[in-house]
Amino acid sequence: MSFDIICFDCDSTLSKIEGIDELGRHVDMFDEMVALTNAAMNGELALEEVYGKRLDLIKPDQSQMAWLADLYISEIVDGVEGVFSTLIEQGKQVHIISGGIRQAILPLAAKLGIPKNQVYAVDILFNDDGSYLGFDQQSPLVKTGGKAIICQQINNSQATMAMIGDGKTDLEAKQAGAKVIGFGGVVQRDIVVEQADVFVKETSLMAVLPHLG
Repeated sequence: MSFDIICFDCDSTLSKIEGIDELGRHVDMFDEMVALTNAAMNGELALEEVYGKRLDLIKPDQSQMAWLADLYISEIVDGVEGVFSTLIEQGKQVHIISGGIRQAILPLAAKLGIPKNQVYAVDILFNDDGSYLGFDQQSPLVKTGGKAIICQQINNSQATMAMIGDGKTDLEAKQAGAKVIGFGGVVQRDIVVEQADVFVKETSLMAVLPHLG
């Protein structure tokens, strides 16, 4: 099957990191962040129980966004650039849908040739001095079911659609009629292995291309 619209998660899919967990390293809370992130991505806790709690503990400031943006790029998953260039050359509509921080993901998206309006993630809000103010609580991506909502917004023409990702939230795209390709090249989660339409274990993202038509 060939897909018109192809959506990718970011953390542990396009880059080997979980961005909010890495911000936790700055305040010596890495282990606590990993535990909360895994609980959400493995389906043990609802995303809304975890999202604000993580950011309120870290309070990331504006200067940390540039650091995180660089880390996303330096930890890029093998094969990502080849996958994106291939899909763009084929005329596919490619989007990034992430529960991560939009300001930190945009430079990676730009490197991959994806315009800002095809990047869906959560905006962080800052005070005038660059300190942490909060996050966009209206974003669908801070709640369970958010990725399904974004997929429905993108695909209002009943085009064929695929979602590639590593976590439970990526499985939500099925509710919008997308085929879900689980990517286990960075982390393999049992719920995704069991419930994705296809699961890829290779460490290179290039392994998803044969499943995209």
